[in-house]
Amino acid sequence: MSITLSENAARRVHRFLADRSDAGLRLAVKRTGCSGFAYVVDLDDRIGEGDRVFESMGIKVIVDPQSLPMIDGTHIDFAQDGLNEGFTYDNPNVKNRCGCGESFGV
Repeated sequence: MSITLSENAARRVHRFLADRSDAGLRLAVKRTGCSGFAYVVDLDDRIGEGDRVFESMGIKVIVDPQSLPMIDGTHIDFAQDGLNEGFTYDNPNVKNRCGCGESFGV
């Protein structure tokens, strides 16, 4: 089981974590959208019971046990395209995506 970050994603997260030495990146999914699930990304300094912690590019990536089966193996990148920027996810578990790209199905 693994969650990995690209160099671009790690640089971006390091900026957010600069003043929070114990924090990590929490990656989860929530039920939403036309395809079923959407990614939820937040900074968190708490590791809950059952959470898995992955280390990638010097960043702790925290995943709850309900989300892990849907995002195991995901590689996170950070991309900028003109004025748009954000994290992108290469998730091997995705079976379909909605037309707008906001949600996915497994």
